[in-house]
Amino acid sequence: MKYRNKQEQVNHELEQFLTTLRSLIPRYSELVGKQELSEEELTELGELEYFLIEVNARISDLKMVLDHDLFGLSLDRYYQLKEKARNGDVSAKLKMDRMRETFNESFRMKSVIHWN
Repeated sequence: MKYRNKQEQVNHELEQFLTTLRSLIPRYSELVGKQELSEEELTELGELEYFLIEVNARISDLKMVLDHDLFGLSLDRYYQLKEKARNGDVSAKLKMDRMRETFNESFRMKSVIHWN
């Protein structure tokens, strides 16, 4: 249950983030499209541009962490199960087979990149 609360919290915060971002982008676009900017508008444009570039970099960092951590933890779990299955653990064999199917499906759907 506590993970459900964390999921709800993350979803809520992501929705707030998207709402805020969606309110900033039209203003940025408006300022970029203007022929002549006042000093105040020029400062605002610079600040918005710097902020949006920074947000983009942070989103990329978050995506990289998620991709690497999720995939790495899954592989670690897979090899732990594989070792248990080799030692005769039937439950581990069943879980390992399900994980193998999930990985194979991810490869087929191209949601995981095979770097070999």
